Amino acid sequence: MTTADGIFKVPTPINEPVRSYAFGSPERARLEAEVNRQLNEVVEIPCVVGGKEIFTGKTVNVTNPGDHQHVLAKAHLATPEVVQSAVAAAHAAKAEWAAMAWQDRAAVLLKSADLLAGKYRDQLNAATMLGQGKTCHQAEIDAACELIDFMRFNAQYASEIMSQQPSSNAGMWNRLDQRPLEGFVFAITPFNFTAIALNLPTAPALMGNVVLWKPATTQLHSAWVGFNLLREAGFPPGVINFLPGRGADVGDRVIADRALAGLHFTGSTGVFQKMWSTVGANIASYDTYPRIVGETGGKDFILAHPSADPEALAVAIARGAFEYQGQKCSAASRMYIPQSLWSEVADRTASMMAEMKMGNVADFSNFIGPVIDERAFQKHRQYQALAIETGTVIAGGNSDGSTGWFVEPTLVRVDDPKARLMEEEIFGPIATAFVYDDARWEETIELVDQTSPYALTGAVFSNDRYAIGDALKGLRQAAGNFYINDKPTGAVVGQQPFGGARASGTNDKAGSALNLLRWVSPRTIKETFEPPTDWRYPFLG
Repeated sequence: MTTADGIFKVPTPINEPVRSYAFGSPERARLEAEVNRQLNEVVEIPCVVGGKEIFTGKTVNVTNPGDHQHVLAKAHLATPEVVQSAVAAAHAAKAEWAAMAWQDRAAVLLKSADLLAGKYRDQLNAATMLGQGKTCHQAEIDAACELIDFMRFNAQYASEIMSQQPSSNAGMWNRLDQRPLEGFVFAITPFNFTAIALNLPTAPALMGNVVLWKPATTQLHSAWVGFNLLREAGFPPGVINFLPGRGADVGDRVIADRALAGLHFTGSTGVFQKMWSTVGANIASYDTYPRIVGETGGKDFILAHPSADPEALAVAIARGAFEYQGQKCSAASRMYIPQSLWSEVADRTASMMAEMKMGNVADFSNFIGPVIDERAFQKHRQYQALAIETGTVIAGGNSDGSTGWFVEPTLVRVDDPKARLMEEEIFGPIATAFVYDDARWEETIELVDQTSPYALTGAVFSNDRYAIGDALKGLRQAAGNFYINDKPTGAVVGQQPFGGARASGTNDKAGSALNLLRWVSPRTIKETFEPPTDWRYPFLG
């Protein structure tokens, strides 16, 4: 409980500056040293329930995807008994955390941001590099900058939500009480973004909820560093419970619990749909209707008009499709290029791809790292084979899993705009282009809109304002994050809140107040200062 009264204002957030890690810089030397330190240790990762570390003995190795024989950590997986104890621990912690003043909860999150900007920055970046195969730049914009931004901007959004109050007529006072949900929130987080992994449990916690957090197994190395950061920042025991484990072992039991009040999910479309279906089947057994918030897949597009700048377009394809090996929900995966630009764009993109050095991210000169695991590697090899079978490979197309899970960036041209490579989510460094007749601009807009079930991100390149208007209108429902003359990746907290609709999720916009509103249940309070003492109305006289 707070002992301070006031209408409190959180520090004004600004986006965390991105460090360059330029050759010879002190920041690069520090990060390289931390990478080497982590390469020479094996971390033991427990479950944490109610603040107590639990070593179940049911372990799995967390490996380096760039050197898949190298074990970074041994993680203890949750058993059914641990899951049940986590539910009980969350319940025990709920009343005191929910009663805490919002500004005190915000202070914990703001301290987390400062710890990450300082002593934890190199540690979390290095863990993200080694465990998830990110370059130093990709780790910096994710595990450091975006996560710091989530924490600082969410505190500001919470302040704004609490300050939004109804009007009152004479003789009364109306108020809005933003209550946490009645139960616990289940956060299921993906491998590809450390920022998402930490934001999904902390955003509901900021609003007074208690959370069960199940990170992806392939992200556990950085998740454990992040969880320790949250503990040091002051999240009380039981508020966020840390549950490494198999999806069914944890998820099936948690979703069956009657106290489930919310699901905060980022992951595959199939898993999300299955979980939603299970919640629906159980709906009569819950204490309250669970809030379901999810961001799933994408088949993100770049649409070029004949007026587009071919050089800018080629850079957008090279970066948008191949940074972090295409393992971003927002990664450019399907391109629509006019015939008049194709030759130049293809040549420029292929030239850039030839210069992209691929290898272990511990070598800071590499632009392309490994894909996350063998399952992803084999899937992408199959898509590369499909590219050879059904299209024309312009550049790339090879893979090597002997030491690490390395898939060469691949650019493909297909003649069928409804080919599998144009429709299916790949989540790897394979970009497919369809070349259209310049005169069929309007038809191509319609094609882009109707080809994929997803609607996450997309971009249009044009120097014709009327053409941009055509795309904005025709593709209004095709992307929750839409870019004009820019690649469809790199959303920044506070600037481009992230999320999409259709099969891409519920579009609750992480990095905005819209997401936080899903984790509160408002109560209106009307206080009348002089209540009536006669039941009769004047019209009866």
